[in-house]
Amino acid sequence: MTMKLSRLLQDIDTLQIIGDPERNIESLQSDSRLVEKNGMFVAVRGTTTDGHKYIPMVASTHVGAIVCEELPSQIVNGITYIQVADTAEALGKLASAWYGHPSSKLKLVGVTGTNGKTTTATLLYEMARLEGYKAGLLSTVCNYVDGRAVPATHTTPDPLPLNQLLAEMVEAGCDYAFMEVSSHAAHQKRIAGLKFKGGIFSNLTRDHLDYHGTVENYRDAKKMFFDSLPADAFALVNADDKSGLYMTQNTKAKVYTYSLRTDADFRTKVIETRLDGTLLSFNGHEVEVNFTGRFNAYNLTAVFGGSILTGFPREEVLVNMSRLVPVAGRFQTFRSADGRVTAIVDYAHTPDALVNVLDTIREIVGPDGIVTTVVGAGGNRDHGKRPMMAREAACRSDRLILTSDNPRDENPEDIINDMKKGLMPQELRHTLCITDRREAIRTALQTAEPGSVVLIAGKGHEPYQEVKGVRHHFDDREEVQNAFNEMK
Repeated sequence: MTMKLSRLLQDIDTLQIIGDPERNIESLQSDSRLVEKNGMFVAVRGTTTDGHKYIPMVASTHVGAIVCEELPSQIVNGITYIQVADTAEALGKLASAWYGHPSSKLKLVGVTGTNGKTTTATLLYEMARLEGYKAGLLSTVCNYVDGRAVPATHTTPDPLPLNQLLAEMVEAGCDYAFMEVSSHAAHQKRIAGLKFKGGIFSNLTRDHLDYHGTVENYRDAKKMFFDSLPADAFALVNADDKSGLYMTQNTKAKVYTYSLRTDADFRTKVIETRLDGTLLSFNGHEVEVNFTGRFNAYNLTAVFGGSILTGFPREEVLVNMSRLVPVAGRFQTFRSADGRVTAIVDYAHTPDALVNVLDTIREIVGPDGIVTTVVGAGGNRDHGKRPMMAREAACRSDRLILTSDNPRDENPEDIINDMKKGLMPQELRHTLCITDRREAIRTALQTAEPGSVVLIAGKGHEPYQEVKGVRHHFDDREEVQNAFNEMK
């Protein structure tokens, strides 16, 4: 593939161009190790390294053009240098141009928030397919180009693979695309250059403070997404979340709200809840759904409103709401062979998510039901939420087992000790610490009393444990099934 440099730069605000702006460019990269002859290198300032320091090395590879914020001290003849104010933003726009602006050929809807992004985006994708359309999905669990699965490495990919996937969706004949927009992606401007038909906000609670530093910075990173929406887009926000209307203070998009508690454009009431489903009323229309809990009622309300704002007929949307099924690893329910013990695998890995799931379980099983929670916390991440997670789990469970969850470069026992700091002496009396996650799950299930519920939280769909930079196969769902098989 070859493209004129001047064409690539059409949407870029350049400060200075040194060299030939009409030369042909044969590739586009932000990774200095992958730069090719006659290609373009974009020097992005990342969280761990600065692409500018690789410019001298890249200049020796017969690269065609270099995009940078600061020009190097030595200008090499034959290379075109493009100086811009922000290379991260430029990379997004260049990636979009390189792949033919694929987002403008799709009805693209982004979903952001602390919890519910994956469920909401995935169910919107499934709704489009139930409506008979080809659609694409970019999510934490898996990406899809129509029905073709593409493994996911990030919640929101970097600009080049992101636009490549969108281009593949266009090539496959997709009409719609739905994607999770992480706070990292918004802050790092990975979505620059994309044209969105709409944006949806779920909620905001403490998460990713290892990256953002404060809740306010985290919130404002998500707000950047809504600030960038065009005037012909929609912004659908959760009116029951205190950050909902904050997100849309400066948006040009048309604002809509959804709620379970107050008047809104899309209002849902929970009529009846069970472990295997819920009866909901969407704007006065009762629908039986295959989901459990108020948190899922919020997700489904976002799907209901988002589907209608995307252009799907209201009557068909209501019918298809009952046909949607839960996303893998999100309140996924398993029963022992004799039906005496229920296990629930959920991705809940923040204090608020744990509260949502455990409150849902307690509401269903009642005050006399027995609930055991197995939970850990990720290594190399926000230390402050560890005691909070243990405290929330302990006060909502009859038994608590603290275990390992992607310890990464940390000692898992140190993480567990951090979690224990959130527990009162009486809570420690019904808490076990079992570092081996497999053994923790087996112990929880095999010692569970008849009629009890065991929540295994934190990993959900993830099929691995990450230890010292290596991902080892480990799937909570498989471990539950294995433990139940041993109990037959």
